[in-house]
Amino acid sequence: MFESLRGLGYAPATAIADLIDNSLSANSSKIDVQLEWAGPESWVRIVDDGGGMDDAALEAGMRLGARDPRAERAPSDLGRFGLGLKTASFSQARRLTVASRRNGGPTVCLRWDLDLIGQEPGAEWPLFEGPAPGSEHLLAPLDKMEHGTVVLWERLDRIVTDGFTATDMIELADRIEVHLAMTFHRLMDGQQPQLRLLLNGRPVKPWDPFLIGHPGKALESPEYKILHTTGVTVQRHVLPHRDMLKPAEQEAAAGPGGWTQQEGFYVYRNRRLLLAGGWLGLGDGGKPWPRDEAHRLARIRLDIPNSVDAEWKINVLKSTASPPVRLRQQLRKLASETRETARRVFAHRGHITPITGMRSNAVAEAWQVRRSAQGTSYRIARDHDLVASILNRAGSLKPDILALLRLIEETVPVQRIWLDTAEDKETPRTGFVGAPANEVMETLSSIFEALVTYSGLSPIEARERLGRTPPFNQHLDLVADLEVKDT
Repeated sequence: MFESLRGLGYAPATAIADLIDNSLSANSSKIDVQLEWAGPESWVRIVDDGGGMDDAALEAGMRLGARDPRAERAPSDLGRFGLGLKTASFSQARRLTVASRRNGGPTVCLRWDLDLIGQEPGAEWPLFEGPAPGSEHLLAPLDKMEHGTVVLWERLDRIVTDGFTATDMIELADRIEVHLAMTFHRLMDGQQPQLRLLLNGRPVKPWDPFLIGHPGKALESPEYKILHTTGVTVQRHVLPHRDMLKPAEQEAAAGPGGWTQQEGFYVYRNRRLLLAGGWLGLGDGGKPWPRDEAHRLARIRLDIPNSVDAEWKINVLKSTASPPVRLRQQLRKLASETRETARRVFAHRGHITPITGMRSNAVAEAWQVRRSAQGTSYRIARDHDLVASILNRAGSLKPDILALLRLIEETVPVQRIWLDTAEDKETPRTGFVGAPANEVMETLSSIFEALVTYSGLSPIEARERLGRTPPFNQHLDLVADLEVKDT
């Protein structure tokens, strides 16, 4: 059974995170993770300052499924199945040693060794007392602590495989650090964090997937309570466009999996991250939404209590979640609104106007999007002030201008734009991004003249309208300089 449970699918980072959950459930405020490279004798150790265990509690903790997953748990408990310590440990190592001490009590120590199962005569469950000979010094940190627990992995046959080197161990430590920074970021954040987490003696810095409080964000909603359930809350976020971030912020905001992989729902239980990204199977017309470039700025924080684990189908690895059917419509609506905002931010490179009527009385869009059963087409708006003004003054050239507009519409390089966007992971540069002021002013002046001469607006009204119109709302200094030309 032990050998079978080793194949549950833990990675080293997720296995260590499971052990940290146990430490947090024991009210630990400081947890020290150490990975030591020593070839075949390499080891991993987790030391916490939690309440510790006495002999009976440790023996129960070392048993498989010692607690009924259906039993009611303390609201702060991060466990459920009573398997995490054993299955996470054996997924990476063949020897598990746990030493613990309660305040004022003696040190107790028990050890599982998969290589010795079945070799002890008359012992069906060979659970040994004390560390393996020669490993006593690895439990030394507990000697200096009044209370706490040490978990030790040895014989790391799933980590130290053929060809594994010290460099690989360093890279593994980096991956573990990234995962822990994401998984426990809410517990490590703030002026008085609940948790101080160390990896090889160095503090792990929390990674905030939501860029809380960043001035460039298009959306940071209030916290919503989900109806027809207890304790489930949602907060919607749309991150700033890459153009609105400094280079260091861009890299940090992308996250461990990159922008596209990190979009979607972030499911937390007791502020511990269970699931990072993805749309929980929600979508349109029975088809789940994929993770794509257009919605990569959308991230939604979803908090659930530990009393709904069964309803949400939380697995042993704490890596999957599925919302109950009765909640899916609410979540879909919130996600759809967030995705739409994210799509607009992405398409306009972050320069969008909030949906609060600010764009009322703006100049009409130059492009019109038409959707039908035959597909989507893009047409230049003939009633756009500048276009209509030119057509009105075109005289005999009007048919040629209309033919030119139709030619442009029918030859928009949609596939090339799509391909470049997919390869570059970025939208094409539009909206006069990077253009010198004189180029912007040329177009701006022509539209201004059309508004005043053709549409009959006063100069003040024309400037106000242009000031509300993308992309000119990003060039208000140029708009203010507009004057009617002498005729």
